[in-house]
Amino acid sequence: MRRTLFNEDHEAFRETIRDFIQAEVAPVYEEWEQAGHPPRDFYNKLGELGVFGIQVPEEYGGAGETSFKYQAVISEECARAGVSFGGYGVHVNLVLPYLLKYASEEQKKRWLPPFISGDMMTAIAMTEPGTGSDLAGMQTTAKRDGDHYILNGAKTFITGGVLADRVLVVARTSPATPENRRAGLSILAVDTKSEGYSVGRKLEKIGLRSSDTAELSFVDVKVPVEDLLGEEGAGFSYLTHNLAEERLGIATSSYASAAAAVEFARKYVQERTVFGKTVSSFQNTKFVLAECATEVEAARSLVDRCIEALDAGELTPADAAVAKLFCTEVQQRVVDKCLQLHGGYGYILEYPIARLYTDARVTRIYGGTSEVLKTIIAKDIQV
Repeated sequence: MRRTLFNEDHEAFRETIRDFIQAEVAPVYEEWEQAGHPPRDFYNKLGELGVFGIQVPEEYGGAGETSFKYQAVISEECARAGVSFGGYGVHVNLVLPYLLKYASEEQKKRWLPPFISGDMMTAIAMTEPGTGSDLAGMQTTAKRDGDHYILNGAKTFITGGVLADRVLVVARTSPATPENRRAGLSILAVDTKSEGYSVGRKLEKIGLRSSDTAELSFVDVKVPVEDLLGEEGAGFSYLTHNLAEERLGIATSSYASAAAAVEFARKYVQERTVFGKTVSSFQNTKFVLAECATEVEAARSLVDRCIEALDAGELTPADAAVAKLFCTEVQQRVVDKCLQLHGGYGYILEYPIARLYTDARVTRIYGGTSEVLKTIIAKDIQV
């Protein structure tokens, strides 16, 4: 079906990203997978390309674009090439919305220029060992002491945590109340060079191996009061504010992954021969790819509608939950079928379909598990 989401500017940007991936990422991507993250200077290259500042207002050095469509193009092109930009997604799609909405003018002037250039990479630390999706149950504390907060605790599953220069840490600045477990949470933008801040294990994952994921610990870390993001105690409401965009970002990358899987499989079955025939000539192959293409088209239509809604300020949390739930399930089914069409080679990491398969599994977990999303959707339809 004809797609109307993107205009000429988006397509010109797509060509720029495609050329960049071909020159700077694809030739060395296997090395990134082995190392567990891109080299630090890669983020400066992204900064030079301008992708970190697309949605940053012009007064801080950005392009001032408000549309999510440019981020969607990057997701699609990374999936098309079977690569990722490491901690890019967290830096731009998770952290930036917090800085733009809740940072003070002084903080924006201080943080956004190095954010754009890649000199200051960021991450966000919410999840703690034993709490999972229950953010209200977190135990990390930040106690006010004069002009500083004293931060103590631990976080886990922090994407971008190894290379980050500043991390948005969610901590309890006052006890929860019996009436509201979510009260008393605040967000501190912590300088990772602070004394008492340490990166623990770099977690070894089955997928997303070029994106560093770490454990963090804080022992009496002194955080200046001027590095509090927004108001003290308002952290939980801040976290829920960005969930719709975060989940749409995951839905978009999941759809793009499924679309890429179909293309990888289509090319493979046309070249591979079995019993003297190309794999593509068998009816089963045609039917499987037809099923996959149909699911991808449905996911794309849903994603495009949600991107338009987000740009218009109309995307609801339930809409985003629907998009993430559907697209991640489509991704899992499609990538699995496309791997099957590769036969034994689909299980070899040399082939992009193998990476797509292992990368896909986490999308039904992070950003809100499928079970949590079903709860949100059920509530929205008043079940």
